[in-house]
Amino acid sequence: MNINKALPQEIDAIMSLIKAAIEKMHNEGIDQWGDYYPTREIFLADIDHRTLYAARIDETIAGIVVLNETQSPEYESIDWRDKDGKVLAVHRLCVNPVFQGQGVGKKLMRFAMHYALETKYSSIRLDAFTNNPVSVGLYDSLGYQRRGNVSFLPGRISYCYEKML
Repeated sequence: MNINKALPQEIDAIMSLIKAAIEKMHNEGIDQWGDYYPTREIFLADIDHRTLYAARIDETIAGIVVLNETQSPEYESIDWRDKDGKVLAVHRLCVNPVFQGQGVGKKLMRFAMHYALETKYSSIRLDAFTNNPVSVGLYDSLGYQRRGNVSFLPGRISYCYEKML
C-alpha cells in the first residue's frame, strides 16, 4: 500500500468510495454522513489545496484522509492540552468497504502521525461520531485522548480527540 496526494482525475473513484461507505454505514445504523456531507465540492477543494491523501492497493483507492490545519469552530469549546502549538487536524478519514478490516484506517492514521512529526506539528486533533464504533475504537487504540464532545447537527454528538506529539 502506498499513500500520497489524491489527484483531480481520481475524484470519481473517491466519490464512489464515499458512496459505498455511506451506504454501508447506513445499513449498520450509523447515520454519520449522507448526501449533505462530504460532497464532491469539498473533496475537489481538498485536492486543490493538496490536503487529500489516498491509500492505494493495486491502483485502487483503499482509503482517504484529509490533513490540514483547519479546525471546526465547534472545537473552540474544547479544553485542548495543546494550547499554543502547531496543530494538525484530521478530517474525512474513510476506508473503502472492500478493504475494511485490513488495517487501512490504522495505516492512514500512522501516516498522519508520521506527517505531523516530519512537519513539526505539536499535536493532532480530530473528531469521531460517537455512534461509529469502528472509528471510535481506532482512535482509542492509537492513544488519542478524548477531550470533549461537539455537535455538528442536532442530536449527533462527536468525540473530540487529541494526541500530543
